[in-house]
Amino acid sequence: MEIYLDANATTPVLPQAREAALAAMAEDFGNPSSVHSTGLKARALMDGVRARARRVLGAGQGRLLFLSGATEGIQTAVLSALSALREAEARPDLLLYGATEHKAVPEAIKHWNALLGLNLTVLAIPVGCDGRHDLAWLRAHAPRAGLVCTMAANNETGVISDLDGIAAALAGSPARWMVDGVQALGKLPLKLEERRIDYAPFSGHKLYAPKGIGLLYVREGAPFTPLLAGGGQEGAWRSGTENMSGIAALGAVLAALEAGGTFCDAATLQVHRDRLAAALQSAFPGLLFNAPPELCLPTTLNFAVPGLSSKLLLDLFDAAELRVSGGSACSASKAQPSYVLEAMGLPAWQTAASVRLSFGPVVDRRFIDEACARIRVCGESLRQSCLDPSTPGQAAPADGLTRFMVDGACCYLLADAGSRRALLVDPLPALTDRLAQWLRCQGYALAAVLDTHSHGDHASSAADLWQAISQEPGDVDALGWPRDADRLSLGGRWLTRLAVPGHTHDSTAYLLHDARGLQWAFVGDTVMPGALGRSDFEQSAPLAYAGSLLALRAAVGEQTLLLPGHDYDDRFASTLAVECEAQPLLADVLTGRIDAAGFAAAKAALEQDLALTAYQTVACGARVDAGCALAASEISLAEVQALLARHPDLLLVDVREPYEQRLGQAPQLGGRVRRQAVALSGLPEALAQWRSLPPGAPIVCFCRSGNRSAQAARALRRLGHVQAWSLRGGLALLPRAAGADAALAI
Repeated sequence: MEIYLDANATTPVLPQAREAALAAMAEDFGNPSSVHSTGLKARALMDGVRARARRVLGAGQGRLLFLSGATEGIQTAVLSALSALREAEARPDLLLYGATEHKAVPEAIKHWNALLGLNLTVLAIPVGCDGRHDLAWLRAHAPRAGLVCTMAANNETGVISDLDGIAAALAGSPARWMVDGVQALGKLPLKLEERRIDYAPFSGHKLYAPKGIGLLYVREGAPFTPLLAGGGQEGAWRSGTENMSGIAALGAVLAALEAGGTFCDAATLQVHRDRLAAALQSAFPGLLFNAPPELCLPTTLNFAVPGLSSKLLLDLFDAAELRVSGGSACSASKAQPSYVLEAMGLPAWQTAASVRLSFGPVVDRRFIDEACARIRVCGESLRQSCLDPSTPGQAAPADGLTRFMVDGACCYLLADAGSRRALLVDPLPALTDRLAQWLRCQGYALAAVLDTHSHGDHASSAADLWQAISQEPGDVDALGWPRDADRLSLGGRWLTRLAVPGHTHDSTAYLLHDARGLQWAFVGDTVMPGALGRSDFEQSAPLAYAGSLLALRAAVGEQTLLLPGHDYDDRFASTLAVECEAQPLLADVLTGRIDAAGFAAAKAALEQDLALTAYQTVACGARVDAGCALAASEISLAEVQALLARHPDLLLVDVREPYEQRLGQAPQLGGRVRRQAVALSGLPEALAQWRSLPPGAPIVCFCRSGNRSAQAARALRRLGHVQAWSLRGGLALLPRAAGADAALAI
């Protein structure tokens, strides 16, 4: 059962709205422009909904148009205001919009400003740290403004605009004023006619109506230019046959608003939000709310947790079937810091780590109880994973290899549960606090912090990490290796080192052995999967590169797993055999077809010819990995079940992180299925284990969305295990069990 807490993005359809829509489809399906009885019934329905909307919104004598939603309403309002400016004799020279507006607003302004040839100056109205508009700034610029666009309440933070203050700042200004009312509908009294608002768009799907229906309020006397011309519907203000089922559904929602009883009042909503806020603070000590709650809608919370990324929190909540978001749904896929929080002047970590929790005004106590319980379970899961930076954890002792990634750079942590010791390879400055927290939480001593080379893009963070955990490194060389040691032991494993200069003069590979023999080689950027490491740094030794590659092959052979210092295309690990096939230049030097000088010259030429981003992915003649074997690595649930019938030895692998695995369920395939939990961060360790499986043994990986499992399947296929698959769409697209509650989405 899912708990839906993303109502600012969209809402489910209210039961009475669904019924009204179906009735309109079955009974009042007529075209309201038709003059026969069926058409007249449809017209009466539409007129009744419009009258109700006028009462609910306090629209007075203004015009109300039915259209597809807020984006169309915004476009229409901006086009209308700017078309009037083009005809004006005395033309203001500024177009203003709130810096925290939905992107639909500034994009519409820029679009029509250019298309109409106005070329007026477009400025963002600054906001304070509380998210509210700078009224002094607005007052100073209002006399020169032709259009001012603000919102009644912000979709990300829930901050309620001071509409009366904005109206006062616009006193005497020639500007037309548009107010985005999307988040206010059903939550705030807008009093449209009382406030000199010229245009106000609304969207039905934000308040329990279907998608594809909305309203635009146009103040009486405000200029208007139709966005759509055609059959003359809506009094020729918006052509196109009306969406009668959507209008009927919206009418049912407005009727519920007007009648009362369905929607919670503001005081009740405030109690619900306070309980959710308390649950969040209990689950995540140190949590910060990104806007003052007292200035926000009682249905919205926007927060960040120091040390935890928004992606981690979103994955965690989703595993607990709590649906939240990282901000505006329209921008969620872009994975960028919140421009709304940036405009408020919040620190960079907060703008990048924000999470939005929002609920609709028909929630009940049962819903809030369940949401609070699951939030607290999420916090407990983080503590068990040593990921809560503010409290000690109760995690089971970690064992094995974990990979961390920052902007394509790799850091490896090798832990031994028996000795309670760990070592790090290629620490990254951005990970210092997180790694120190992990070590403290696990109670592990740090055996060593090693770099594979002196990095060209950042200084080693080894010293900072030692200091963060209050330990001393002892007598070590510049790369962190103890000066008096030939090997570094960690439980039943040990590291040796091999000089591989070329990428830099001090490039070193660390070879990991256990009782079975050589397991992995940490090679830094000497051999990056898909591309040889750059050799244009000041400390590079390109003439030594070819000899180092030969020495590496002599030490590790062609089948040992190589763990890189950078991994830009999610290969996780490789071997010299795989890389020779992908990189002709590497094959040339290892087969003696080219000498050291020729290799250095050819490599330098490639680096010069290729942009850095291209070099990182396909440099040195590397073949692009778009073959059909990799492209066909996804498989549906039905195909998995068919595969299982043919291969009872199928291995089902959960590649989600441990904090997700504790909360979510695995696919139910029936029968006895071999299962394994391997977080994507621990995939290199598993790759070494899976190499002992028979080549034909199928492995099916799954995660929440299918993205991470696809990475795991492709990594296996690159290493030659062609029977590796990813569950298409992940857990998100699995059918729910018969009889299970679909959602608590109110």
